[in-house]
Amino acid sequence: MQTPKDAKPKELKVTDKRIFTPEGDIREEFRGEIKPSDPQLAKPPEPKPAEQPAHDRRERDAGPPPGGERRKTMAEKAENPGTPFADFVQQLIAQAYMFLGMLRSPHAPKPVVDVAAARDMIEILTMLKEKTAGNLAPAEDDFLSTHLGELKLAFVQRTKTI
Repeated sequence: MQTPKDAKPKELKVTDKRIFTPEGDIREEFRGEIKPSDPQLAKPPEPKPAEQPAHDRRERDAGPPPGGERRKTMAEKAENPGTPFADFVQQLIAQAYMFLGMLRSPHAPKPVVDVAAARDMIEILTMLKEKTAGNLAPAEDDFLSTHLGELKLAFVQRTKTI
C-alpha cells in the first residue's frame, strides 16, 4: 500500500496567459482576437529624426501641437483667472510671500521674515488644493498648483539662507 509520502508529487504546468510579450507586442495566439482600436497604434514607431538645430525646434514648438490644443506657459498658469476662489487664494499666496520676506507688507517699512507663518500658509494652501481636488476649474487648479509650487521652492531657498 502506498502512503502519501511514497506518491509522486503532481507535476505543475505553468501557462503564460498574458496577451503581450515583454517587448509589448501581441502574442501570436491572441493576434486574431485582439485588434488595436486606433490604426496608428498598429504601426511600428517611426525612428526619431536626428537632433534639429535650436532655431528649427523653436519654430516647431511655437505652433500648437498636432491635437490643436496649445500648452500653457508657466506665466499663463500663474495668471489669476478672476474667480472668487482664485481671488481668495491670491490673498493667501500674497501673505505667504510676505512671511517669506519676498513681498513688503504695506504696514511694515522693511520686509519681515516669519518662517513658521510662511510654513503655515503653505500648509493651508496645500490643504485647500487637496480638499478641492477635482472640483476646480482647470484655470483655478493651474493657478493654485503653480503658485503653491513656487511658494514651496521659495520657502526652501529662504530657509537655506537663514
